[in-house]
Amino acid sequence: MRPSTLTIAAAVLLALESAVLLVLTLIEVFDLSSGDASSLPSGLGLIGLSAVGATGLAVFAFGVLRGRSYGRSGGMVVQILAVAVAFSALSVRPFPVVFVLSLLIPAVAGIVMLFLLSRQAGAEARRIADADADED
Repeated sequence: MRPSTLTIAAAVLLALESAVLLVLTLIEVFDLSSGDASSLPSGLGLIGLSAVGATGLAVFAFGVLRGRSYGRSGGMVVQILAVAVAFSALSVRPFPVVFVLSLLIPAVAGIVMLFLLSRQAGAEARRIADADADED
């Protein structure tokens, strides 16, 4: 069965977020190798966590595309964390408008899409359960 347009859009959003995080990870690697890091252990930790995050987002995108619940739930957690980071950046001076909007807009769109996908999956599961109960 072909995935719905909403499923494809949610998976693409998660995949794009994964690609952006991977690019940021590579930028951190180049900054660390050029000697710009103030702390080598912190730089290595940031690179490791960013790589794990990018991999996780890619796995969630694949899970959403395959219709798996781990993709929707994991993707939802990441989107909610992105909203939390964006809101916490509101207290930074000078106000990082581009950062906040580039984090907040895709996260809110992801929350909406993943919520709608979860509702569709629940309705489909109920329909299948009702059909199985009617056959018995």
